[in-house]
Amino acid sequence: MKIKKSIGITTLLLMLLVVSCKPETQQADAKGEKVKVEVATAVAQEMEQLGTFTATAEAEMINQIAPQNAGRIKNIYAEIGDLVSVGQKLVEMDALNLEQTKLQLENNKLEFERVDELYKVGGISKAVWDTKKLAYDLSQRTYDNLLENTILCSPIDGIVMKRNYDKGDMYVMGLPIYVVEQIRPVKLLVNISESIYPYVEKGMNVKVLFDVYGEKEFDGVIKLVHPSIDPATRTFVVEVQVRNSDHKIRPGMFGRVTFNFGTRRQIMLSDRAVQKQLGSADNYVYVCKDGLVSFRKVEIGRRIDNMYEILDGIEDGEVVVVTGHNKLKDGAEVEVIKK
Repeated sequence: MKIKKSIGITTLLLMLLVVSCKPETQQADAKGEKVKVEVATAVAQEMEQLGTFTATAEAEMINQIAPQNAGRIKNIYAEIGDLVSVGQKLVEMDALNLEQTKLQLENNKLEFERVDELYKVGGISKAVWDTKKLAYDLSQRTYDNLLENTILCSPIDGIVMKRNYDKGDMYVMGLPIYVVEQIRPVKLLVNISESIYPYVEKGMNVKVLFDVYGEKEFDGVIKLVHPSIDPATRTFVVEVQVRNSDHKIRPGMFGRVTFNFGTRRQIMLSDRAVQKQLGSADNYVYVCKDGLVSFRKVEIGRRIDNMYEILDGIEDGEVVVVTGHNKLKDGAEVEVIKK
């Protein structure tokens, strides 16, 4: 008899333990109590449609300065970091070939002038005149080419980024003597999602931030919209140009380009209403109507201050829960309280 009594007591204790361990929401349901929640109304507002993308600054143009043929470097006139202008002399090569070609040019010029005078009075044939004229023209072109490759000048306004030789070195075909980059303006090649393609146009103004300059904004403009979409990434390239009149932006700087695609009425919702679903990338809210709540997945956009853009899942004017989520389940009865 003592054994049976002991078993009965044990069973009763287990039953009491199970009842006491039920979740609070189940206990509340059993008592008929409603979960107390605070709510907010989803409101559609006119919002600027902004998109920010990362990119790296690049030179607008890059020139490699080198002669057409190997030769001795007689003098160099610029150092790394120097700003240079169009036509500025950068390198002087050994001029021996140039001097020899200049003598040949002068001889051919004199010979042609003599033959030309004879031709005018009928002293020689047209064939002879043509031969002398061709020799003169060829020597002139050869001289001009050698002059261009003996005195090397910058073809652009820019900055010297590299110098690979010193005065007196023998230039061999390969590395250029100088690399000059045009950095006024600079450009940024931005990869943008194909969904935005209809809203991007050449000439559109943008804002650019560079990490090195903090919150200082630079004005940019879309110079080129590439016409094709990359099928692998589903993106297209937009070339943004920044004037860089003070040369503060240098190639390689990391930037953030913000595009403004106009305004659109967008649902805005308190960030307290949006919850993250555990184990997934989904976001959700509880919509409150007639004293009941329903679970609703939502797609969110930008976070602005303490508000989220709601891209999909909520309609203008719907009421959602902002506090009390931990006690809620789909279809639960609630009591709306005011703060």
